[in-house]
Amino acid sequence: MTIVEDRPATAEAPPPKRPNRLWALLRNSWRQLTSMRTALVLLFLLAVAAVPGSIFPQRGVNRERVSEYFTANPELAPILDRFFAFDVYASPWFAAIYLLLFTSLVGCVLPRMREHLRALTTVPPQAPKRMDRLPHHDGGHHRPEEPAAVAAEIAKTLRRNRFRTRVRQTPDGWTVAAEKGYLKETGNLLFHMAMLGVLVGVGFGHWYGWSGNRLLVEGPDHGFCSVLPQFDEAVLGPRVEAGDLPDFCVRMTGFESTFQDTGQPKSFEASVEVNENGGGYRPERFTVNDPLRLDGATINLIGQGYAPILRFTDRFGAQQTVTVPFLPTDMMMTSEGVVQFPDVNVDPNGTRDPKLQMGFEGVFLPTASSHGSALSEYPAENNPMLYLTAYRGDLGLDSGKPGSVYALNREKIDDGDLQKIGGDRPYVLRPGEKWTLDDGTTLEFLGTERFATLSIRHDPTKISLLIGSVIGLLGLMLSLYVHRRRVWFRVLPADGDSASGSVIEAGGLPRTDHPGFGDEFAALTRQITEGRR
Repeated sequence: MTIVEDRPATAEAPPPKRPNRLWALLRNSWRQLTSMRTALVLLFLLAVAAVPGSIFPQRGVNRERVSEYFTANPELAPILDRFFAFDVYASPWFAAIYLLLFTSLVGCVLPRMREHLRALTTVPPQAPKRMDRLPHHDGGHHRPEEPAAVAAEIAKTLRRNRFRTRVRQTPDGWTVAAEKGYLKETGNLLFHMAMLGVLVGVGFGHWYGWSGNRLLVEGPDHGFCSVLPQFDEAVLGPRVEAGDLPDFCVRMTGFESTFQDTGQPKSFEASVEVNENGGGYRPERFTVNDPLRLDGATINLIGQGYAPILRFTDRFGAQQTVTVPFLPTDMMMTSEGVVQFPDVNVDPNGTRDPKLQMGFEGVFLPTASSHGSALSEYPAENNPMLYLTAYRGDLGLDSGKPGSVYALNREKIDDGDLQKIGGDRPYVLRPGEKWTLDDGTTLEFLGTERFATLSIRHDPTKISLLIGSVIGLLGLMLSLYVHRRRVWFRVLPADGDSASGSVIEAGGLPRTDHPGFGDEFAALTRQITEGRR
């Protein structure tokens, strides 16, 4: 007979858990992203990514210059446009770097802030047993007082030197631990928090800010008001509507400029009349470095030039007078521009023939050379002269296609719809002179007015950006010039008897690279061992 013994089944050990690879990958990626090295790399990449914005014209600043770049570089410009070279600060790759930097700073600063707060509430550590192994050491100094009194006096001296101190009694004597330089890490955190504040301010400024440009000609008939159609260019933030713009009107009554003998500008000052919220016009003056500050907007003076006044008399005797800004092309104010008369040569029945429209391309020289050069010799109007080339035909203004007001339609010229008249050489006009064309029509140069290029902006976060920049600079100075260091003093009874006095041993440890800590440590130990206050 076979006896079978029932034995309990032994439980098998569970297989070891496999680490979640996805979780490990995410955790390591987060650690890399929130490291200080990554934050510095992203900050460098953000600076590099902003470089194209200063090389290529930007649509948000000057659309006209972008159009000119496309005209001058018809093959390269479309390729650059695919990579957002003309919209750098609104490009996806710039936004990606910006958001990664923001995330990296948040993930880097918050743990360091928690550690710093813990360090501020933690007392200095106990003195090491072997102080002679510290980078700075001094020992064997004798004081006649008892160890307890000497330790209390050392702590008092260290507190006067702005050290955080902790006095401890040990079985064989007393120790004094002290530390200072916490402002270094405080400054470091302030700098990074200020950078975070600046990034947040830039984002909110983009959402709730707006900007616009306006070329304003001198005279009461050339003013403008704060409505979108009257801006040359305008960019509204995503959270700004056209009705949110402040209510104001501006007209320029005068413009004064002075230049050095070399032609370098010395001063610009615009005189304007401003009407805010329908309260009547008031006089104001502003310069390049002193903008005009209105309620909800700031007007900056960023450019200036000349606007020739021309009067055209057509074959039926009708006259049109226009004031056209000519844009400067060099420091001496050599300026180029286009004058167009689309509504001329209208017969008594009101019929207008587009083939009789007139256009003029020209160059204005404030101070023409006596040698016949096509460049101005000085930016002020010492010898003004206007070179004009006339064209007759369809200007293409009724085609519905957008075009530049500073250039004639080259397609019309190439197709022969707009033909040059008056010869191949430009006609020269001085103020008060008249040009009679082949069909009896005349063009008279009456003089010039000054114009100013204005940048009108509103940034609701500029004060916070200024505060953040100041705090960041303060934090950077603290992190660079404050050094964290620790010192310890051990006070033991001389010859094992408190009545015989005390023996002092000192040690110092700089927590960061501090070239001057050796001198500071020597002066501190000398002050303590000699009993000086």
